[in-house]
Amino acid sequence: MNVLDGIDRSRLPAHVGVIMDGNGRWAGERGLPRNAGHSAGEEALFDTVEGALELGLRWLTVYAFSTENWKRPPSEVRFLMGFNRDLLVRRADDLDERRVRVRFIGRRGRPVPRGLVQLMERTEARTAHHTRMTLQIAFNYGGRAELVDAARRIAADAAEGSLRPDRVDERSIRARLYGPEAPDVDLLVRTSGEQRLSNFLLWEAAYAELVFTDGYWPDFRRGDLYAAVGEFQRRARRFGRV
Repeated sequence: MNVLDGIDRSRLPAHVGVIMDGNGRWAGERGLPRNAGHSAGEEALFDTVEGALELGLRWLTVYAFSTENWKRPPSEVRFLMGFNRDLLVRRADDLDERRVRVRFIGRRGRPVPRGLVQLMERTEARTAHHTRMTLQIAFNYGGRAELVDAARRIAADAAEGSLRPDRVDERSIRARLYGPEAPDVDLLVRTSGEQRLSNFLLWEAAYAELVFTDGYWPDFRRGDLYAAVGEFQRRARRFGRV
């Protein structure tokens, strides 16, 4: 039986978030440098994107580089900056051909290299007209930083008189998030056996179903995504109701 036969296409999660964890440990267990794990994670990412398209998902957000990742060894940070730049160069055609709209969420100022930001912006502009699926890449992203930046925008709007303080509500906060168009995250998947959010999509994932898998990210494939969606569909979601 096709693994997709057990998935109800009428009850797909509107938005899936993925914490791609375990690259370094995957490499360490194979006697390889940590950077080899990041390189191996590319295949996992694009097989997962293919699986999301096959399923018919409309929004997929992946955690590529957090605001805390700057604390890693400088050599690893330099590798990740270059790797993400090269990944965009290698894969922009693939995403464009598959009619995937690419967006980046996170802070784009220093210390992110300006050349990388320009490449991100070109990729966004190139794919902006696509509607098949939106792939959000959380880069230099932190959930708390996102809320701080939203609060700063609210304060600025209030100061200039375009927003009254007594009109601040959930809608006004959402409108100032990095990706205000994105629906709430219904399903959040984390690999490597860790069971925490790690500052990822704190606002958007308030009611997300959490699925934790034991395997490291480089071993994740579309079948694992299908299994997570199947688990999502087996759960009863009440949102505070009985």
